[in-house]
Amino acid sequence: MSGTVTRGSVIRIFLRSFVIQGSWNYHTMIGSGFAFAILPALVDIFGSEEEDLEGPLRRHLEHFNAHPYLSSLALGAAVRLEADAEDEEAIKRFKLAVRGPLGSLGDALVWASWLPAVVLVALVLYWLGSPVWLVVSVFLVLYNAGHIGLRIWGFRTGLREGRRVGRHLGKASLGRWTERLRNSATLLLGLLAGLIVSSPGGMGEAGAAWIALGGVGFVAGAVIGHPVWRPASVLIVVAVALLATWGVVQ
Repeated sequence: MSGTVTRGSVIRIFLRSFVIQGSWNYHTMIGSGFAFAILPALVDIFGSEEEDLEGPLRRHLEHFNAHPYLSSLALGAAVRLEADAEDEEAIKRFKLAVRGPLGSLGDALVWASWLPAVVLVALVLYWLGSPVWLVVSVFLVLYNAGHIGLRIWGFRTGLREGRRVGRHLGKASLGRWTERLRNSATLLLGLLAGLIVSSPGGMGEAGAAWIALGGVGFVAGAVIGHPVWRPASVLIVVAVALLATWGVVQ
């Protein structure tokens, strides 16, 4: 990358990316947060005078939306494009082209795969009798290691590749990682269901209502498949919470 942007500014940009949703609104989505994050680079490149910054800052204040964790890839690439003195229209076209893929890939990888998998790890640990502090610690460490690692990878890739991030994104095979995480989450879900059913005070002792609920869930999963993962996850969390306090409330 061009030496115009200092290392200190690169660090500040990455740290600012953690609050890219802080000014989310219906008009620009995370556009204003994007502009706030990239501002140190713009100051290095164009100077700190208001009239020099107005144009560059305005183009990054426009509508932009992507998954907050993968937006760091677009942010790093935009820094590279600005440092390489790409024209304004090229930068706008680039941001327009990447926002959709980064949104869909991030939603599938993080919200629909990584988060449920980590939640299920924590639930399995809890049902195996692990202390609450350990369950919470494992969840926080695993989840934050994943999302911070994804942010770092995206930002570094964007800085290095610039407008070529599309090709590198394809080589990264995020879709394959998404599938692996979903398979792991399915395995953990089966393990958790077995622990709930077989443990003392499990569904068998909770009564016919719980057994019926489990049957409904099984049939829904077999007939409908993947679209029911979100309501099924909610039901499992509620069921585990109720079963965990079953002896307390009786």
